[in-house]
Amino acid sequence: MSSGLAKATTMGHGSGARSEAGATATCGVQPSICGAFLDPRFSYRAEDVVRTLEQVCPKIGYPKTIRVDQGSEFISRDLDLWAYTKGVTLDFSRPGKPTDNAYIEAFNGRFRAECLNAHWFLTLADAAEKMEDWRRYYNEVRPHGAIGHNVPISVLNHDGAASPPT
Repeated sequence: MSSGLAKATTMGHGSGARSEAGATATCGVQPSICGAFLDPRFSYRAEDVVRTLEQVCPKIGYPKTIRVDQGSEFISRDLDLWAYTKGVTLDFSRPGKPTDNAYIEAFNGRFRAECLNAHWFLTLADAAEKMEDWRRYYNEVRPHGAIGHNVPISVLNHDGAASPPT
């Protein structure tokens, strides 16, 4: 299993403050399932990435590889040490080459268009609620062309592992 890490940024509608949402997107054969966690914050630092991974990975398993960009939250010693101790390889995309991480970039675009830009977030709690509603819709209702226009939840095995589309 591989994963992608993303950070989508939006202007905090209503407050004028910038907010960021970290997302871990776990990927099986097709990266259609929005893994498991969307984490709204006003800023996203390396220790936040590690904390998020520690909340998600025990539930869904540790990936062999995580594809990341060159953002400061991903090139940190904190994430490097976490990956080393967990046996996870960090696969860095080339600077200025978002196509190296096309799946997560596509996810970021959908997440930004369908969730971040579609709502006003009054508080971080409000953002978390709206983002979780969108995550459930994305995984449990919205058909995905990459998996035969099925919903991602339908391609999960009983143990929660993603299975290849049939």
